[in-house]
Amino acid sequence: MQQKVRFQIEGMTCQACASRIEKVLNKKDFVESAGVNFASEEAQITFDDSKTSAADIAKIIEKTGYGAKEKTEDTLPQPEAEHHIGWRLWLLLAINIPFLIGMAGMMIGRHDWMIPPVWQFVLASIVQLWLAIPFYKSAWASIKGGLANMDVLVTIGTVSIYLYSVYMLFFSPHAAHGMAHVYFEVGVMVIGFVSLGKFLEHRTKKSSLNSLGLLLKLTPTQVNVQRDGKWKQLPIDQVQIGDLIRANHGERIAADGIIESGSGWADESHLTGESNPEEKKAGGKVLAGALMTEGSVVYRATQLGSQTLLGDMMNALSEAQGSKAPIARVADKAAAVFVPTVVGIALLTFIVTWLIKGDWTVALMHAVAVLVIACPCALGLATPAAIMVGMGKAVKHGIWFKDAAAMEEAAHVDAVVLDKTGTLTEGRPQVAAVYCVPDSGFDEDDLYRIAAAVEQNAAHPLARAIVSAAQARGLDIPTAQDAQTVVGAGITAEVEGVGLVKAGKAEFAELTLPKFSDGVWDIASIVAVSVDNKPIGAFALADALKADTAEAVGRLKKHNIDVYIMSGDNQGTVEYVAKQLGIAHAFGNMSPRDKAAEVQKLKAAGKTVAMVGDGINDAPALAAANVSFAMKGGADVAEHTASATLMQHSVNQLADALLVSQATLKNIKQNLFFAFFYNILGIPLAALGFLNPVIAGAAMAASSVSVLGNALRLKRVNIE
Repeated sequence: MQQKVRFQIEGMTCQACASRIEKVLNKKDFVESAGVNFASEEAQITFDDSKTSAADIAKIIEKTGYGAKEKTEDTLPQPEAEHHIGWRLWLLLAINIPFLIGMAGMMIGRHDWMIPPVWQFVLASIVQLWLAIPFYKSAWASIKGGLANMDVLVTIGTVSIYLYSVYMLFFSPHAAHGMAHVYFEVGVMVIGFVSLGKFLEHRTKKSSLNSLGLLLKLTPTQVNVQRDGKWKQLPIDQVQIGDLIRANHGERIAADGIIESGSGWADESHLTGESNPEEKKAGGKVLAGALMTEGSVVYRATQLGSQTLLGDMMNALSEAQGSKAPIARVADKAAAVFVPTVVGIALLTFIVTWLIKGDWTVALMHAVAVLVIACPCALGLATPAAIMVGMGKAVKHGIWFKDAAAMEEAAHVDAVVLDKTGTLTEGRPQVAAVYCVPDSGFDEDDLYRIAAAVEQNAAHPLARAIVSAAQARGLDIPTAQDAQTVVGAGITAEVEGVGLVKAGKAEFAELTLPKFSDGVWDIASIVAVSVDNKPIGAFALADALKADTAEAVGRLKKHNIDVYIMSGDNQGTVEYVAKQLGIAHAFGNMSPRDKAAEVQKLKAAGKTVAMVGDGINDAPALAAANVSFAMKGGADVAEHTASATLMQHSVNQLADALLVSQATLKNIKQNLFFAFFYNILGIPLAALGFLNPVIAGAAMAASSVSVLGNALRLKRVNIE
C-alpha cells in the first residue's frame, strides 16, 4: 500500500544536497517518488509500506550524511529558535578584520597595512585547519554520495590557495628573500563571506520566508481553565478536550470550541482572510487563534492542537510549502551537473591562463575565482523561496493550496468556471412562490410538510430553505425512510403516511409547470414534488447575489480571465444571474457529467481552466479542471478533489488565489533569471581575471541572499 511520509532534513548546504538525497531515494524500488525542498528543508516521500517503513527511509537519508526527523499530522510545527551568530562565525569574522584592513590599504597603495606574512599564515591556518572543517565534512560527504555540492567548490578553491601560499612562504626560492607572494587573505575571506552568507540565508529561510512562525504565535501559551470549580492559569499543553476556558478582551482563543456563556466579537482573519470581526455568543463556535476584540467568553474545548482548524491549516501549509513546483525541475537539472561543470571550467581556466600568461600564480587565482563565484544555491532557492512566500501570502488571504504544483498551474488560468448556488449567490435561497397542482388532493401546508420530510435528508441550500420554511410555519414534518440522492436530479424517500416522494428538478418529479404571470418563476430555482410519481406542486426559490460577486467578476475580467457559469438550475435563472454580472457564457440545466464535459471542451480549446464549487455534484468538474477550488465547509468530496480550498465562500477569494499565483510564478521566473544570469556573467568574468577570489566569494554569498530578498518582495505585492 502506498504511504506518504514527510521528513525535516538537517545538514543541507545547497540544492545539490537536496538533489543527492532525491537521487538516492528514487533509486530504491520501494520508493514511488521522492522530492526534497532545499528552501523548506523538507523531504516528501511516497513509498510501499509493505516493503519498508518510515524509520528505514530515515536511516537511508542519514547514511547519505543528513539528519532526518519525521513530521506527522498529529503534532503542530514547532517554533523556530532564534538564529544568532554562533561563536564559530564570530571568531571567523574577527579573524577577517585584519585582512579586510590590509585589503583596504592595498587599494590605496598602503601595503604596510597588511599584517606580516607569518601572522597571515597563523590566522589562515586557524581558519583552514579548524574553522573550515564543516565545509570539508560536507564536501567529503557530498563526494561520497556521488553528487558534488557548493562546499566542494569552496573547499577546492580555498585549500588550493592556502597550500599555494604556504609553499610560497616557506619553500619557494623567493621565500628566503622575503619576496614571496602569498594570498592567505583569499582563503580566509572567502570562508568568512560564504559562512556569513550561509547564516543570512538560513535565517531568512527559517524566519522570513516561512509563515508558520507567525501562525504559531496565534496560540496562547497560558490559558484560564476551570478546574475543580476554580479558574487556574495553565500551560496550553495541559488543556484537555472538554475543559472550560475563558478568553477575555485582547486574548486569543486556545482551542476550537463551543461557547457556554458570555458574548463578544472575535477576529478570525488568520483563517478566513476576512478582517471583519465575527459576533460570538452562547452556543456559537470559536476557533483557535482568534483574537477577542471585544467582550469575554467561556467556551468548552472540542478540538486541540493539530486537530483544530488552525492546526490543520499549519500542517497543510507546512506540507504545501515543502512540495516542489514543476518549474523547479529546470533548476534541479542545472544543479545536478553544475558543480562538475564548474570544476571543469576552473581547470580549463587554469590551463589556458597559464599558457597565455605564462604565470601559474595568475592562472591559479583565476581558477579559484571561478570556483568561488559559482553559486548553485541561488539556483536551488529560486523556486522554493518564492513558493514559500507565495503560500504564506495565500494563507493570509484565506486560501489553502494543496501543493506547489497547484499554485503554479493556477498562475496559468485564463478561464474560470463557477457554480451558481453558494458560489455566486449567498447560497441561502428563500421560498419566493409556491404552486400546488389543482385537484392533487394536497394543499400548500401539505406540500411544505411532504417536501421538508424528504429534503431534510439533503445538504443542498435549496433543500435547507424548504425545511426552514416548513419549520417557520410550525408544521409537523413526517418521518422519511430510505432516502436516496439521484445526483444532478433530486432526492427520493418513503414518507410515512404519504408514499414514495420525489423532490428535485421538474422533469424528475414529472411536473410540467404552467405559464405564470409572476416573473419570479422565470428566474428562480425550481424544486418540484411528486407522490407516487404524480406531481403535486413546486417551489420557486430565489437566491441573492453575494455582495462582492460583481467586484470579483470584474477583477477576473480585468486580468483577461474568461468567466463561465455552469449550474444545474434552469437556463432562465442562470442567464438572469449572468446578465446581472456581465458574464457572457452561462449554461443551465447541467448535470455533473455535463459540467465535466464542458470543462474538457474548454481545455481542448486551449484554455487553462479553474473550477469553483462546493457540492457533491461539482466533484467531477473539479477533477476535470486544470486547477480546482472548493469552498471550506462544503461537501467533503469537493474539498478532497480540489487543488485548493477557499476559507470564505467568495469569488473574490478565488481572484486573490489566481493573482497571488501569478505574482508567485513571476517571482520564480525573476529568481531563475537572476540565478542563471549571475552564473553566466560571473563565471566568465572570473575566468578572464576581472574578479579576484575575494570579490567572487562575496558575490557568491550575496547571490543567494539576493534571491531570497526578491522572494520576500512577494509579501508586499499588490494583487488588486
